[in-house]
Amino acid sequence: MNCKTIKEKVSIRTVLESFGKFPAKEHSKTAFYFALDREEEKPSLCVDFEKNIAFDFGTGKSYDVISIVQQIKKCSVSDALKYLSQFVDFYKAPVKKTIKEKSENYRIIKIQEIRHPALVDYLKSRKVLEQKDLVKEVHYQLGRKQGFGIGFQNNSKGFEIRNAYSKICLGKKDITLIQSEIKHKEIALFEGFFDYLTFRNLEQDNTPSCDYLVLNSTAMFFKAEEILREYDKILLFLDNDNNGVTLKTKIKNLYPNVEDCSLIFHDCKDLNEWWCREN
Repeated sequence: MNCKTIKEKVSIRTVLESFGKFPAKEHSKTAFYFALDREEEKPSLCVDFEKNIAFDFGTGKSYDVISIVQQIKKCSVSDALKYLSQFVDFYKAPVKKTIKEKSENYRIIKIQEIRHPALVDYLKSRKVLEQKDLVKEVHYQLGRKQGFGIGFQNNSKGFEIRNAYSKICLGKKDITLIQSEIKHKEIALFEGFFDYLTFRNLEQDNTPSCDYLVLNSTAMFFKAEEILREYDKILLFLDNDNNGVTLKTKIKNLYPNVEDCSLIFHDCKDLNEWWCREN
């Protein structure tokens, strides 16, 4: 596998996620991440998803997917290509386990109901405050810094943490399967938990109409494959970006009865963006 093919076919977002790195601030085509090689208070690594490159404003360094792996793993180009080759066929075969197992040097200080005004306001801004009982307020220490955010627990007891300024995972990265006491024959599949919360807003009387599975990253789909085989129908609420569209195609090829519900929000990035626009 040559460098040109890797740079064209491997998403920079997927590579960063494989190391447990997520945007601190995100826009439609770009995002800011914390630096790859140092701790910092404000994110300085600007990632351009369309051009598939990154630029560190703190050091003046530019990165492509190969040099990102070299920087993080401290390895040669050859070793970086070996690492990246698994992502070329990312959606053609079951994905290998590449997500970083645990966030380093973290400690959860407190878990409680959502009370902090900043988190309440954030849920309001995403138009899902009605679903605050489905998430938690998590206070944590990560390295030398303390923070707090909206926490959504996954199957491995890790927490996806979100607030208006950051997006991280504490603990082991995993999917989140939510099943009701009565076994449903349908399951709704989401990339992130804000789309799940949005869907719960849409349900009549807030009564569960199906089971739910949140990937917490498209890179975690390999953990969902066998679970989805247990259902008669799969409802897809995946994002309208390259990763989401590619994964939709894979799922439609793997399972017999799939409904692509992204047509509802075809002109928006995801279900939550559509919901916020309409309400």
